[in-house]
Amino acid sequence: MAAAFRGRLPYPLPLAILLIFLFLHAGQTTAQNSTFTPRDYILLDCGSSGQTSDMDERIWTGDIGSKFAPSSEKTIVSTVTVQGSVLQVPYLTARIFSSPFTYSFPVSPGRKFLRLYFNPADYGNHAASDSRFAVTVSPGGVTLLSNFSASQTVQALNYDSLFLEFSVNVSSGYLNLTFTPSSEVSNSYAFINGIEILSTPDILGSQAPPIVGASSTYSLDQKVAFQTMYRLNVGGNNIPPVSDIQLYRTWRDDTPYIFGAASGVSYSKDSNVTIVYTDEPNYIAPTAVYETARSMGVNASVNLNFNLTWILSVDPGFLYLVRLHFCEIQYPITKINQRVFSIYLNNQTAMAAFDVIPVSGGIGSAVYKDFVVVVGDGTEQQDLWLELHPSTASKPEFYDAILNGLEIFKLSSVDGNLAGPNPIPVVQPGTDEQDVSPTMGSTSKSKVALIAGAVGGGGAFVILLFALVLTVRGRKKKLGRKVTSTSDGPSGWLPLSLYGNSNSAVSAKTNTTGSYASSLPANLCRHFSFAEIEAATNGFHESLLLGVGGFGKVYRGGIDGGSTEVAIKRANPTSEQGVHEFQTEIEMLSKLRHRHLVSLIGYCEENREMILVYDYMAHGTLREHLYKTQNPPLSWKQRLEICIGAARGLHYLHTGAKHTIIHRDVKTTNILLDEKWVAKVSDFGLSKTGPTLDHTHVSTVVKGSFGYLDPEYFRRQQLTEKSDVYSFGVVLFEVLCARPALNPQLPKEQVSLAEWALHCQKKGVLDQIIDPHLRGKIAPQCFKKFAETAEKCVSDNSVDRPSMGDVLWNLEFALQLQESAEEGGSLVSGVGGDGAAPLMPGKKSPSDPSTDSGSTGVTTTSSFSMGGRSIASDSSEGLTPSAVFSQIMDPKGR
Repeated sequence: MAAAFRGRLPYPLPLAILLIFLFLHAGQTTAQNSTFTPRDYILLDCGSSGQTSDMDERIWTGDIGSKFAPSSEKTIVSTVTVQGSVLQVPYLTARIFSSPFTYSFPVSPGRKFLRLYFNPADYGNHAASDSRFAVTVSPGGVTLLSNFSASQTVQALNYDSLFLEFSVNVSSGYLNLTFTPSSEVSNSYAFINGIEILSTPDILGSQAPPIVGASSTYSLDQKVAFQTMYRLNVGGNNIPPVSDIQLYRTWRDDTPYIFGAASGVSYSKDSNVTIVYTDEPNYIAPTAVYETARSMGVNASVNLNFNLTWILSVDPGFLYLVRLHFCEIQYPITKINQRVFSIYLNNQTAMAAFDVIPVSGGIGSAVYKDFVVVVGDGTEQQDLWLELHPSTASKPEFYDAILNGLEIFKLSSVDGNLAGPNPIPVVQPGTDEQDVSPTMGSTSKSKVALIAGAVGGGGAFVILLFALVLTVRGRKKKLGRKVTSTSDGPSGWLPLSLYGNSNSAVSAKTNTTGSYASSLPANLCRHFSFAEIEAATNGFHESLLLGVGGFGKVYRGGIDGGSTEVAIKRANPTSEQGVHEFQTEIEMLSKLRHRHLVSLIGYCEENREMILVYDYMAHGTLREHLYKTQNPPLSWKQRLEICIGAARGLHYLHTGAKHTIIHRDVKTTNILLDEKWVAKVSDFGLSKTGPTLDHTHVSTVVKGSFGYLDPEYFRRQQLTEKSDVYSFGVVLFEVLCARPALNPQLPKEQVSLAEWALHCQKKGVLDQIIDPHLRGKIAPQCFKKFAETAEKCVSDNSVDRPSMGDVLWNLEFALQLQESAEEGGSLVSGVGGDGAAPLMPGKKSPSDPSTDSGSTGVTTTSSFSMGGRSIASDSSEGLTPSAVFSQIMDPKGR
């Protein structure tokens, strides 16, 4: 075995022995005849000498004096001069090229994984932004990268470093890798931090997959090179390279790419199911991929009204091989025609009716299906859609769909090109927090000024914003993720007490496992041990999973011996939300107390974990009661009272706290409802202290959720309380119309709820797009006041928007108008009572209304007055703290 590797073993001897044992005994869960042993495995640490270990204990050899770099003329070596948040081999050193330079690797013929590691930093007098270069492979003449900017790429992706994975076929006994600085940019240079070469089997296979939307197939011959764009463990956690022991691949969590709130359910295999590779080689994917899955859920009527959808950004002008991994892993799916579903790629039918059982051979048997998708030309990245929907033609037993794994490979063109355009940095919710001036300095990680210049008004802004949202979602976590997530272990985070004021979401790993006491007063915020959290969640058992959000997974649990029911939010190590949001949530909620704001119970920061603990909220998020739900529809009076409660909470933030606080992420998933339907504003991870008396705004990087973002804030990066008012206006329209803030399935002019509702309001036809369940049940004067309030909130200019106090006054007035109409019996034919408008596309018709105003425990306790500016007196001093989980149903809004 040792002789099979070129040079030294990539692991220390004890680990290498363990790997050999695992190779030889893989037959316990896989086919015996398909185990693969790589002949070549090279780990080259560029710009260093000797041998060093990375965090996975793999041995890297420096290229100084290496036989792979026969000449070092016209090159220099350098170390990272400004410490970033990723400091590990091979990102510590780099080799810099001012002219073309070639590494030559003697390797055996066959297909190779080629992984290139980049950490764009300022190396000596070489600025990171000056680096532009091409990378080519010979023999074969494959262009991997052209005019590539690692600096621009990580800015667009919001990562510190990245690695890119390619696969090339070597026909001779050597592989040449050439780096060439771009001639288009002055002072340009090339650099590389690490090079990994690994022999692989022909994972493309010999079959010709169908081209989606055409009647032909695509021949995957040996000359085809490809780049791995995505490799996702659907329904499961990240799988680090050391857990994919044959090909050392990284498999990512799929949740960041799921479109909308309908994310289905994820689950693991039954304990008595064994994964077997009946017709597929066991190196196609590790068993861990097939041991988890995502399906639509058990409710057939719900499943028939939505698609389980993933959106992934890809480079334009290429063919893509989409590989879907399937395995039925839970009973009772054991026979044909129990679960049959359609597969759509880019809105075209890839397979009309797919049944895993007959294709794979039975429960626990792994199988994959390949498709080729054509992505049209363009100058920027485009979105590739994967959708699954139950097939009804054969009347299967279950109307459901399933997926275990997903890979997307960019295929080389006929001339051997794989180089795509550099991604364009955009305003990306979830970037590391840094205050910037209105001129947008280099710390903004965006090109907002350029974008703003192309936007004329609110209408154009929203259309552009929607175009950006799909691009941003896919860019968040491509292969270039922060490399800490490729390592074994839960996270790269340090305990909160060790971060200080750092804004970095990831830092160098340590072996720290101790507990760190918070500096916060014990009477305001409780510190939990990790053991307490594990006990509360039964070891984070999947049966207690409430949902998945931008921060991570949320579990239902019990503390203090189970006497107190709580919601426990556990950070995802690969989440775009990190330490800054964690700190902000604790600092804000530990000091704020109000009836309509959540109150934090406590947190845990042991074992490199970041966990927040809230009271459990019986009725979840407001969005769960508006659309795509089986919950009975809320009455109009309930909706008004919920909006009033949320407005009170926001008004208190703006005027009642010691300093003005701007929430910055107001939306229906951040308005939670307790057992008495009392609304509470939640999720303060993006909140920011407002301007001081001598300033009108705060200049800061744009953050928030697409569909709710204030257009003026987006254009100018100037944050005020009116940014929350705009977002709340979208919430008001969402409550009235029961549809998402952004719906890409609608015609272009209707995609944005704010734009469409505003258009309908000005045309006098807003009543035609309201929730059908509200037709005839809204008093006309109440509707008029509510619609006017929402209209003013979403004004394009902040100066035209009311204060949150004015919004609250208007909503309470609207409620009085509604109650007066109901009590006086004048609600004979309310708004929209002459007919029902059709449901929005993709929206399930809820069951008949079963709630009325008597079912809510919300009361309007403050006295009503026309000058009501004392509304914030509904502060909650002395009230029992009540907190909730947030970001459960919308994993993309950061």
